[in-house]
This record gives sequence, structure tokens and C-alpha cells, in this order.
Amino acid sequence: MTSAYLVFEFGRIKAGYDIVDAVNVSQAYEDHIMTLDDQIIELKQEVALHKTHREIDSQAYQEVEASLAALQSKIQEQRDAIAFYRGIVSPSDRNAGLRVQDMKLTRGKAEREFNVRLVLVQAMKHDRKVSGDVHLSVEGVQDGVNITYAFAQLLPKQADKRWAFSFRYFQDFNRQLVLPDGFTPERIRVEVRSRTRSIASIEESFAWTTGQG
Repeated sequence: MTSAYLVFEFGRIKAGYDIVDAVNVSQAYEDHIMTLDDQIIELKQEVALHKTHREIDSQAYQEVEASLAALQSKIQEQRDAIAFYRGIVSPSDRNAGLRVQDMKLTRGKAEREFNVRLVLVQAMKHDRKVSGDVHLSVEGVQDGVNITYAFAQLLPKQADKRWAFSFRYFQDFNRQLVLPDGFTPERIRVEVRSRTRSIASIEESFAWTTGQG
């Protein structure tokens, strides 16, 4: 022991504080500290356990959500497929012949560029192929004047101006359009001209609305 510590303890003893009591108190504190350390360890383990449970619960929830979303997407895909093939085999209006099953516009990479997805079907009767050409035009306003652009006027450079079709059940097309500057499209008109005897041509008009690509 150092002289300083002896002086300190001598003063405590004169004050009625026994070193033995001090040792006992110190041991009690050490025991308490050890108990607290054990409790801290237990609390840390409990916190870690709760955190793990939360992470597991969150992960499980996310997995369930992802599975549910995938299932819902799959169900929607199957419903769309059922509606698509029903439109070919047994449409609700019971009308046979050519029809536009789907027409969708999405934005392209360039500012004035758009993608056109067109799905043609032959409903009910499939004993022979139907052949012909698609003629598309876009109606809108430019400089305050109503104007209609033909498909050939809206094609990218060097694009094929022909739009022929030939199928028994359905055919899916993807074509690009580039709108002139200052032109605001309002409607898109689709003419499906049949060259097959006894299968009539059709014409449909759609509002110009774009979705995500």
C-alpha cells in the first residue's frame, strides 16, 4: 500500500469507517456490478433477439407481400390470357371476323417518339388465314388547325412503310411513330383492310392515351 492510501484509510477509520466495512461494501458493489453486467448482457441478448424477430417478421412480411404480389400478377396474367383467347374463340358479341384485340401507346426513348402495340385477332372462324394491310393515321391539332397524319408520314427514317398481316388466330405488332413538332395528337385511327374473300375489313378509332413502356 502507498502512504497516501494509508493516510486516506486512517482518516476514514478515525471517522468511524472500518476498512473491513469498506472491503465488504466494495465487494458488494463489485457483486452488484457483476449482476448488472449480467443483466446488461441479458438485455443486449434480448434486444438482439427482438431485433432479429422484427427483422424476421419484416422479412417474412416482405416475402408474403412479394408472394402475394406475384400471385396477384400471375392471376391477372391468367385472366388476361383467358380474356384474350376467349376473344378469339368465343367473343362476347359472338361476331366472327377480324378485330383489334388490343391497341396500346407508350412513350419511346426520344421526346416525340412513341411505340404502338397492335394485336389483331380472327374471332371464332379459323379455318383459313386472313391477310391484308394495316393503315394507321393520327388525328390532332397543329398551329390551331385540325390535321391528320398518315402512318407513312410519322415513321422514323428508313422504317418499312408496309404493314402487312397474315394469320389464322392472332398477330402481334410493335411499330414506332415520331410526331412532328408542334403537333398535339388526339385520336389514332386503325384500318385493318382484309384481302381475304368473305372476311370483312374493319376500322376503329381510339383516344390518344399513353401508358408506361
